[in-house]
Amino acid sequence: MNHDLICILGPTASGKTKYAVRLALETGGEIISADSRQVYRGMDIGTGKDLSEYTVNGVKVPYHLIDIADAGEKYNLFQFQKDFERVYNDIRSRGRLPILCGGTGLYIDAVTRGYSLAEVPENPELRAELEKLSMEELSGRLEGMKKMHNKSDIDSKKRVIRALEIEIYRQDSPVEYVQTAPINTRFIGISVCREERLARIDKRLRERLEGGMIEEVRRLLDSGISPDDLIYYGLEYKFVTLFLMGKLTYEQMERQLAVAIHQFAKRQMTWFRGMERKGVKIEWVENR
Repeated sequence: MNHDLICILGPTASGKTKYAVRLALETGGEIISADSRQVYRGMDIGTGKDLSEYTVNGVKVPYHLIDIADAGEKYNLFQFQKDFERVYNDIRSRGRLPILCGGTGLYIDAVTRGYSLAEVPENPELRAELEKLSMEELSGRLEGMKKMHNKSDIDSKKRVIRALEIEIYRQDSPVEYVQTAPINTRFIGISVCREERLARIDKRLRERLEGGMIEEVRRLLDSGISPDDLIYYGLEYKFVTLFLMGKLTYEQMERQLAVAIHQFAKRQMTWFRGMERKGVKIEWVENR
C-alpha cells in the first residue's frame, strides 16, 4: 500500500470498530485505538470497548492502547503520543499494517500530523486555588489564554482546571517539547445520516443501561475512585455517577445522557470537518 498508516474515524455509534476489524482481517493489520477513555481498565461498558468485535470466526485481530491505565488516572495527550509512537513502530517493524481507529479527533490529529507536545506536571497548590472559582470564571480565564479548538476542555470543572494548569505552566516555565514527524496516512471516515446516528445512540444507550453500565459505575465507586474523578470522564460516567449520588432520577439521567451523547457526536463531526478544512483528505464511507 502507498500509506504507512490507515485511520478509521467517525462519530460514536457509526460502526468504526467493525469496519476496522474487517480491514485488519483483509490486510493482516493490527488496530491501535484512538479513544481517550478506552485506555482505562474497568471502564468497559460505558466506553463501548466491545472487545468481542475483535474476534471474527475464531480469528482474533490484535489491538493496542486499550486497558493500559487504571481508572481514576488522568491519561493525557502527551502520554498517548508516546504510547502510539512505541506501538506504531513495533507494528511496522514486524511488517504489519497499523490501523488507527477511534473518535477522539485530537488524538488522531496529534499523532498523524506530528504535534509538538510537552509533559506538564500536576500542581496541587494551583488546583486548590482554581477550585475556589466558579465554572464561569474558570472558563472565561481559559478562553482568555488560548484559542478554544475543542470545547471538551470545558465540559467539566476538572477538565477546565487541568487545561488552565497546562496553560499557566507553559507561560511560567521553560518547556521542552517533543516533536514527532507527520505520518503518511490514509483517512477513511465512517458516515451515517443524522437521524440514523441519533437512533443508534439511543438504542445503544438503552442496551448499555440494561446491560450493566450502572453496576459498572457502582463497582468503580466501591473500589475507591472518587465521584469527582468519574465525573471528570464525562458522558456515561458523569451522568450515571450523578444518578448513583442521588442528584438525578433515573429518567433525568437517561434523558440528559442521551442529549449529551448526541452533542458529543456532533462535536466529533465538527472536529473531523475541521481536519478537512486544514487539508486532510477523508474518504467518507456510508454505513447504513
